[in-house]
Amino acid sequence: MTSAPLLDPDAVLWSAPAQERAGRPLLVLLHGYGSNEEDLFALTPHLPDAYVVASVRAPLAPRFPMPGYSWFTIDGVEGRDPDEVQASAAGVWEFIDAVRGDAPLVGLLGFSQGGVISLQALRQRPDDLAFAVNLAGYAFPEPLATDARLAEVKPPVFWGRGSHDQVIPQPFIEHTAQWLPAHVELSGRVYPGLAHAVSADELHDVRVFLEKRLAAIS
Repeated sequence: MTSAPLLDPDAVLWSAPAQERAGRPLLVLLHGYGSNEEDLFALTPHLPDAYVVASVRAPLAPRFPMPGYSWFTIDGVEGRDPDEVQASAAGVWEFIDAVRGDAPLVGLLGFSQGGVISLQALRQRPDDLAFAVNLAGYAFPEPLATDARLAEVKPPVFWGRGSHDQVIPQPFIEHTAQWLPAHVELSGRVYPGLAHAVSADELHDVRVFLEKRLAAIS
């Protein structure tokens, strides 16, 4: 496997200054393919104020002429490099371990490719994340040795996607729909008429999901 890429700490957007993060739950945002850390950070006003939000930048550059950054290379309709997926998820863990401090819980929220990485990081260390939110993403089909432990822990996962999403290949959606219920405590919805995007209804559901996670530590 390739070495885990180190996420750029200077590219992280924080919802609170360092002196206001102690003892608060941490929510890390993982953007989609060809985007950057500013994208999902715009969702912060719609998320519970109790969380410290950190929006990070993916470590790779997508293929020309796509702008922005990516978590792994897309090669054709279904071609994905499992080593890059694993390495990017490990890079997220390097970031979390460096900044989590005394956070009572840590969760991930990712869109599209970022949703894939949110689940991949959860799969790598099932005991170390409180939850994952996967918006318009999927579970990477390559099995991991830690999947058995994930199925024992069954951490909460929210999976939201649009009924009109034409970006994610259907085989990945079908795999995820079968794989997630066997490995996590699954909640979420398919949003009628929604394409490869996030809707107001979905944001409301995500907020409710995040608030329930807070209730577990209060």
